[in-house]
Amino acid sequence: MRTAPRPAAVAAQAAAAVVVLLLLLVIVRLPWAGDLGMHAATVQRLRHDLVDPGNPLVDADTPSPYYSPWMLVLGCVARVSGLSVFVVLRLAALAGLGLLVTGVWRYVRTLTGHRAAPALALLSLLFLWGTALFKWSGFYGLSSLALTVSYPSLFALALAFHLWAWLARAVRSGAGWGVWSGLGTLWAVILLCHQFSGVVASLGAVATVLAARPGRQVWLRLGGGAAVGLAVLALWPYYDFFALFGARDGLEAVHRPLYEDLLGRYWLVLLGVVALGVRAGRDRWDPLVLFFVLGVAVVAVGGVSGHYSWGRALPAALIPAQLAAAVEVCEAGRRGVRAGWAWVLGVALVLGAWTQAGTVGYVVPPRDLPEAVAEKYRRPWAGYHWMTRWVRYGDVVMAREGRPARQIPAYGAYTVAPGYPDFFLPDEGRRERAVRRYFAAGTPGEERREILREYGVRWVVAGVGHRGVGLREVARGPEGQVLYAVVSEPVRGVVAEAGWVRSPAERGAACAHPCRP
Repeated sequence: MRTAPRPAAVAAQAAAAVVVLLLLLVIVRLPWAGDLGMHAATVQRLRHDLVDPGNPLVDADTPSPYYSPWMLVLGCVARVSGLSVFVVLRLAALAGLGLLVTGVWRYVRTLTGHRAAPALALLSLLFLWGTALFKWSGFYGLSSLALTVSYPSLFALALAFHLWAWLARAVRSGAGWGVWSGLGTLWAVILLCHQFSGVVASLGAVATVLAARPGRQVWLRLGGGAAVGLAVLALWPYYDFFALFGARDGLEAVHRPLYEDLLGRYWLVLLGVVALGVRAGRDRWDPLVLFFVLGVAVVAVGGVSGHYSWGRALPAALIPAQLAAAVEVCEAGRRGVRAGWAWVLGVALVLGAWTQAGTVGYVVPPRDLPEAVAEKYRRPWAGYHWMTRWVRYGDVVMAREGRPARQIPAYGAYTVAPGYPDFFLPDEGRRERAVRRYFAAGTPGEERREILREYGVRWVVAGVGHRGVGLREVARGPEGQVLYAVVSEPVRGVVAEAGWVRSPAERGAACAHPCRP
């Protein structure tokens, strides 16, 4: 078997090491955007009650798909160690990144023995995208990964690479029932941790098995492993996994943007599609080719049928193309062809890296970056640690939908409406309407007070000058946000506000808040 020239392998490994180091430094910063607050809230609920944590975002006793095996582990770590949930999420990010790097290495080793291939594959996964910046949970471009490295989606995707590698070896070696039971359990854990990444993992697993064209005995053992996995899914106590198949309302509108600007976001991946065509010419049962076909089929059906959440399966089309581009550099037949592939892939990776260069701003202050790089930097969200001096664990906060509802629960409070569609919350629509009605310009004061009473609201987060009967300004935060206390009853000549007038001991406990980043 040919081996890649040693200097090329060393260069690829060095570049991959630099990128991993950058991500490690990003983890120290843990920039905040997207769903980080919701995952922090999940850890927070589990650290307080491992058995019956309730809804992680609103004050309701409902199950939640956020309570996955991985989040249960993190909740136990937070409970035993007493560490801040943000420190625990940093530890989760380290674990997820380590699993991703080792998983890519193991899986690529099932495709080729070339020393440069694993490093090139990692670089392709991070940079071979497009020149329109795109960030989304479960999508692993460098700029997206920097913001989602602590998410369960990364953990699940990292486990998927290990699943494919283990499965490929099991099919080839004729593994016993114990191995197949372990594979079924791992498959179930991935699905429980992040359902969309679980779909990607499942498509990759199907492609791996079909490519091997196994005999009857392997199919029987595969069926046994699948049965074990289904049993794990059915027995998971925190939520009904199979009920999620009926979840559609709210998800399609959220995911429709996944089908926008596909060329701008992914045109560099076309190099990988060409590589897949070359591989298909050599072997129509190639696992990457089958994986790609399955991924494209699912995404295409989702787009045509209006099931836009199926767009979350896009990594099932991207991963095989990106890996094919990396592997083809090492496996092309003639030296001149290999050199041509290397140059084209190198240019594509540079273009992709330049598009995502703003990620460096999470490590280096943007003012110290070259102007061209600083312009690509996007400032992360500001947190709500400024209000933890007053807002206690379990307090209900009236806040607008969107960013506030996705962030405030991270600090232990609840919001009236969840920050993300919640299939298991029966009154989700009513809560959303209540929030919109409360903040509507023409809503009468008494109606606003009734909404606050109905949901047990102690605090309101709104802009400067928000007019509301029975509110008192308590603190001001960034971006013009103000924390208002909800006034309750006059007590001994002073105005007592829910959660605002406290003893010195209570104030000290609030200041030592365990959720500060």
